[in-house]
Amino acid sequence: MKKLGLIVNPVAGLGGRVGLKGTDGPEVVRKALKLGATPEAPKRAAEALRSLSAGVREQLEVIAPPGKMGADEANAAGFKPTIVGGKPSGGETSPEDTKRAAKLMLEQGVDLLLFAGGDGTARDIYAAVGDKLPVVGIPAGVKMHSGVYATNPKAAARLVSAYLGAEPLPLRDVEVMDIDEEAFRQGSVSAKLYGYMKVPYEPNLVQGMKSGSSGGEDASLADVAAEVAKRIEPDTVYVLGPGTTLRAVAKELGLEKTLLGVDILVNGDLVAKDVTETQVLKFIEGKNAAIIVTPIGGQGHVFGRGNQQISPAAIRRVGKQNIIVVATPEKLATLRGRPLLVDTGDPETDTMLSGFLRVVTGFNVETVCRISA
Repeated sequence: MKKLGLIVNPVAGLGGRVGLKGTDGPEVVRKALKLGATPEAPKRAAEALRSLSAGVREQLEVIAPPGKMGADEANAAGFKPTIVGGKPSGGETSPEDTKRAAKLMLEQGVDLLLFAGGDGTARDIYAAVGDKLPVVGIPAGVKMHSGVYATNPKAAARLVSAYLGAEPLPLRDVEVMDIDEEAFRQGSVSAKLYGYMKVPYEPNLVQGMKSGSSGGEDASLADVAAEVAKRIEPDTVYVLGPGTTLRAVAKELGLEKTLLGVDILVNGDLVAKDVTETQVLKFIEGKNAAIIVTPIGGQGHVFGRGNQQISPAAIRRVGKQNIIVVATPEKLATLRGRPLLVDTGDPETDTMLSGFLRVVTGFNVETVCRISA
């Protein structure tokens, strides 16, 4: 029998759909719940467990903390987990609960630690066990700069199945990154490297570390912005995703866009800034609408990282034909030939988006790129 440790941060990603850009701290968690946010990490963890190969499931002992930190998700996926540790103090989970659980996994001698969360969760696990355990992260957060995560829950299952199977994947040291959430909410990105953890590595299944814009992209940004600006049509609602590329588009139109939020453009005006999923759906209801987004540099995610306000419901309502993806040639080069990615949390929407799509890469210039779920 192989031992698989499982840790779930049940509040990871809670703030994404409601525009809070993370859930570090109990006050932010309470605010997210008050705004109607629903937990994402538990169902993504259960999806990963259900997707494990049959051969691996038969020889697997799942070891998990009680309740919503792992045992509930293991039970939902058909396992009978071995419970370690006690209930989280105070009823709400905390970074200390995650650290305690990780240390218990080390003591239990697990072969691999599977965890669901965001950058804060990866940081807490690293603080507890360093690189003493191989890990696979199930992406469930809002801000996802670390390279320890699979591209989606099913990719996490494939990594676990391969590593614990007959021919294990090689381990690679990958970055644990985190940012200052409060500064992030104010429009400033300050990422810090905390260390490295060992991850079973297969390049198409592990997301890269997020890379920022380079100083030499200014001319390319201007060309992309000019091309998108000339395509803007009257009486159409445009949902603008976050990022420097979309901010350059707004600047070309003489507007001041939020850097890290989702904004609404109608008839040459930004009619709403930093909107939530509910607001996006309200603005596009019954209207001609389009979504303009840019992939994350180094990772390639078009949806599902940092723009969760643009939900599967909004994407389906707008339709694939009305999605405009923009990227500079320099940003596409950071992917090193890997496809663009979608991880909306809804398999049907991901399948709808998969295939090939034209990406605006300059003035009167488009590049055909593959999008993969």
